[in-house]
Amino acid sequence: MNRNNIICFALLIANGAFAGCISGPESGIDTGVNDNEIRVDKVPETHRPQEPVKPYPYNEEEVVYENRNAGVRLAGTLTMPRSGGQFPAVILITGDGQQDRDEAVLGHRPFLVLADNLTRRGIAVLRVDDRGIGGSTGNFSMATSEDFAGDVLAGVEYLKSRKDIDPKQIGLIGHSEGGWIAPMAATRSQDVAFVVMMAGPGLKGEELRYLQSNRLHKANGVSNETISRERVLMERTYSIVKSEKDDFAAEEKLRKIWDEELAKMNDTEKKQMGYSSKENLDLKQYLSPWYRFFLTYDPGTVLRKVKVPVLAIIGEKDSQVPPKENIIAIEEALIAGGNEHYTIKELPGLNHLFQTAQTGSLAEIGTIEETMSPVAMDLIGDWILQQVK
Repeated sequence: MNRNNIICFALLIANGAFAGCISGPESGIDTGVNDNEIRVDKVPETHRPQEPVKPYPYNEEEVVYENRNAGVRLAGTLTMPRSGGQFPAVILITGDGQQDRDEAVLGHRPFLVLADNLTRRGIAVLRVDDRGIGGSTGNFSMATSEDFAGDVLAGVEYLKSRKDIDPKQIGLIGHSEGGWIAPMAATRSQDVAFVVMMAGPGLKGEELRYLQSNRLHKANGVSNETISRERVLMERTYSIVKSEKDDFAAEEKLRKIWDEELAKMNDTEKKQMGYSSKENLDLKQYLSPWYRFFLTYDPGTVLRKVKVPVLAIIGEKDSQVPPKENIIAIEEALIAGGNEHYTIKELPGLNHLFQTAQTGSLAEIGTIEETMSPVAMDLIGDWILQQVK
């Protein structure tokens, strides 16, 4: 992917399975996904009224710490109230794709807005650049969600080392893939006090991809016959990714499968599916460590082990993590694990980024002036303050 104002969303079976990716001068995100791009001449110049303006009524500090086990240096921003002794704290965890500490997308900086909201309410907030972007080091392309959970735990250790943070009141807020990572980290540490899942999936990766594809294509008017053709392609692709561990052999098998299935599609179907140019097909993306992990990972296995309080929220219009199916899966896992301290809510009218949306279409994100719904932020803040009071 180049960085020429290309909006790239994972509508099909590409690497960006949740939040998608947006590359351009506003984003700092570039996962190299090529299929089903939504191209625009210019990122919309819209007002972002929720962005905080300095001077802030709280302290802001640039911080750097290490994940020593991985040999990674992580850089971020810590915002803290100016008075009140030891503060409860949260770490914000980005969604998939290499993202900066603000989770910047189309001029929106959701984590900046959320951090501002929570810090004004007395909660310290740490937001961090992903590996290999901004001030952080490390090889993002070779890491999986489990590796990112290790980065989060390094952040927990850093916060525990500070005298102005209450070590017994450190929580995690994960968006999208971050909603997978937060429970992972919580089960690997005794120092995580609570977890907030923002559009965090409850379904296994492969199951989620089928659901995403079906829902997004139907919303775009694609015929059931065409959707069925792609389902066959997806199933055959995933079968190879799961069974063939040798990357070279897997790529050869994938290319044969794709040649066979694309030959069955007419030009209109290929265009609708984003497969009109075979030169743009990078089949190696399905063989990355992240994708191999994502495809078979079942978040329910981890959620059943989470014993701390959990808040899980999903927008009603979320086209990436459809609420009905994922909410059921999350609740079933928490109940099976005996966790009685959870709250799960579907938020009316909100999309994957928790903006107030008309359709939930991914193309709609940049045209919405709201960065994050106050309803969502207030719910998160109220719930956290109940946990730490």
